Amino acid sequence: MGIEIEDKFDVPPEYTIPDLSKLAQVVGPKSYQLVALYYDTPDLRLAARGVTLRRRRGGADPGWHLKLPKAKGVRQEITHPLTRSTKIVPLELAELVRAYTRGADLQPVAELDTRRSVTVLLDGDTRLVEIADDRVKGTVFQDEPKVVRWREVEAELLATDRQAMLAKVGKRLRKAGATPSPAASKLAKLLEPAPLPEAPTEPGSTGEVVVAYLAGQVAALLAQDPRVRRAEDDAVHQMRVAARRLRSALKAFKSVVLDTAHIQDELRHLGTVLGEARDLEVIRVRFTRQLARLEPELVTGPVRTRLGADLYEREQEAYVRIKDALSDERYYTLLNALDQLVAAPNLGKAAARPAEDQLRAIAAANWSRVTKAYDIAQAIADPERREIAMHDVRKSAKRARYTAEALQPTLGASMAKLAKLAGNVQEVLGTHQDGVVAQETLAKEAEHARRAGEDTFTYGILIGIERGTAERAHAEFPRVWEGTVRAVMKVL
Repeated sequence: MGIEIEDKFDVPPEYTIPDLSKLAQVVGPKSYQLVALYYDTPDLRLAARGVTLRRRRGGADPGWHLKLPKAKGVRQEITHPLTRSTKIVPLELAELVRAYTRGADLQPVAELDTRRSVTVLLDGDTRLVEIADDRVKGTVFQDEPKVVRWREVEAELLATDRQAMLAKVGKRLRKAGATPSPAASKLAKLLEPAPLPEAPTEPGSTGEVVVAYLAGQVAALLAQDPRVRRAEDDAVHQMRVAARRLRSALKAFKSVVLDTAHIQDELRHLGTVLGEARDLEVIRVRFTRQLARLEPELVTGPVRTRLGADLYEREQEAYVRIKDALSDERYYTLLNALDQLVAAPNLGKAAARPAEDQLRAIAAANWSRVTKAYDIAQAIADPERREIAMHDVRKSAKRARYTAEALQPTLGASMAKLAKLAGNVQEVLGTHQDGVVAQETLAKEAEHARRAGEDTFTYGILIGIERGTAERAHAEFPRVWEGTVRAVMKVL
């Protein structure tokens, strides 16, 4: 697996690669013949999302290549050894695009036959940039095959810490007559897939801002799906955050986008499934770090195993449940509903209003929910019930933060400030809540250890540490709250 960073250029048939020897040592050109079959659903669902899946012969890296977009000009590439069959996509790769195919069959849709001339720029033994001069013959498989020929040049960054070199190469190529390609890939140039449907909103309207934000979060959720299936670092957390942001936005902008209760429920379900593994991971890492800080004589019995390996085993079991959920029809139904939400939302009257005033009012209303939740909690006499109610304050603060972050591109610095202030409230309350939950987990694990005849001394020390963390956050909160309320009044 690798990250591909490249710039693509359209060039005329008579184009000549300029002299690049003043930038770095030049090696090449070296020629290859590449033949690649591209796979997609009959309605080109992968191409519509900028995803490419191919089986390629020839060149330095024959095999299967799956390329997933990460940002403009940046793609994640996942490879698989070449297989004999041209009809069956390797299961590992087919699994990684299920969020896009959603049960539809993958089949060959096009072939690219490329005569490639490769030049490499070096700095000593370090390969900096690869320039590929491609003469392409593309064939679209349809009732009457369509054949297209063109020439293009790609400049790919090989040394990721030398971004400036890629920019210099691009400047030389453009000066020689190359023009940046509007197509993200050769396949996109050949197939010209229809763009994803967009909701008909008025420029400058509240609806335009909200639907664009929702579309971005749907894309973020989809982008994390293959990473979660591969159990990549932080992927579950990022997918969970995207689900939470979507659900929060649908609540916050309920007067703008109507009738989303069912989608909110399904996003909550997805977040719960993702949260099990994520919460186990967080608490396992938390205990591992705490144990590492203790003096050796304070760590007694098999506590590292119980709080490390045992929790990790439960975490892996939760990952299996995640993968099952991501392969379930319920999940695909949610993804279809999210696509429909972005393409054809049921917009309320508020959607047509000018964005700035309407969205500022929404941000203020969401902060008011935080203060209301706080007043309700403080009015409860019973300390235990009051603590439960303060959890609602934390959730309201998170929603206010997400809302402000969503509006920052439109409303500017005031929303950045509001997001930070709401985040401060969320963080202090979260620290307290995490300490309470950690104590409960440690108490349960200590009971299991006691029943197994193990020494539970260290559990008591860890519980004391967690109690201290929770109590400090609890004591700090009034000061944070008072300062936050004053600051928010200036922002709103």
